[in-house]
Amino acid sequence: MIPRRHRVVISEALDETSVAWLAERCEVCRAPFADAALLSRELAEAHGLIIRTYTRVDEALLAAAPRLRVVGRAGVGLDNIDIAACRARGVEVVHTPDANGQAVAEFVFALLLDALRPRLYLSDPLDAAAWEARRRGHTAPRQLADLTLGVWGLGRIGTRVARLGVALGASVIFHDLIDMPEERRRGAQPVSREELLRRSDVLTLHTDPRESNRGLLDERALSLCKPDVVIVNTSRGMMVDAAALAAFLRANPSALALLDVHDPEPPDPGYPLWHLSNAHLTPHLAAATRTAHANMSLVVHDVWRVLCGTAPRNPAE
Repeated sequence: MIPRRHRVVISEALDETSVAWLAERCEVCRAPFADAALLSRELAEAHGLIIRTYTRVDEALLAAAPRLRVVGRAGVGLDNIDIAACRARGVEVVHTPDANGQAVAEFVFALLLDALRPRLYLSDPLDAAAWEARRRGHTAPRQLADLTLGVWGLGRIGTRVARLGVALGASVIFHDLIDMPEERRRGAQPVSREELLRRSDVLTLHTDPRESNRGLLDERALSLCKPDVVIVNTSRGMMVDAAALAAFLRANPSALALLDVHDPEPPDPGYPLWHLSNAHLTPHLAAATRTAHANMSLVVHDVWRVLCGTAPRNPAE
């Protein structure tokens, strides 16, 4: 049996198969992020920490973890980790950069198809008149192939969304700060930020969560959008100015916002987008598949590599 020299704290839910794998190699303890006192006590002797979305790794947390050598983010975004502070203390940061891309891309189109193609399920027999009334009442005014799909950010997830849009017959445009090669575009056309906002019938956000992207979709950006635009955000809540979006939706009742991420989470009672009929809110479900959770939890392998003195496969950039 391998001596359990290393101690790893897990602060959020992981796939149990990965937890069991790690527990065979080192001491594993669980300390929920919501219990700050417990987490701080457990971190005092920890060599590794594995988090997901809501644990904030900042100077205060690092100060409570003097032996920490590695932070593993079970997921993609690193905006809840102060990477500079970690590096200053010699703490490696690892993550799973493409673990949930397929799940999120599928969820984007689940939202869109729900919005664009209303459906009715029958539970009882209908006479001919009621049958025809149901059919007339559920005739969709638009279909995806008639629309321009605008993708803001052509990273791993944005690329998947763009490819699915092309496959479904939409006209796909995108804006990204990087000049993407043709093999990455796969039929999507690059445009300026302003053209993306003006032309998109559907605008889906997939930019990275750096602080400079906070409030990316603000009053000025929304003023360029079509009055019946469908806005999808499965990226980060901080990218949308919620007050500006609420004002836009009230002024444009034909517009629709499909929002899976919010700032803060969960949204507090003062969140401006509550109770708007054209704002559909979901509780951060885009990556909620068993496959994605299992893939994200594989961060345990890189955590173990670092603890063993081996270079990780997916270090933070």
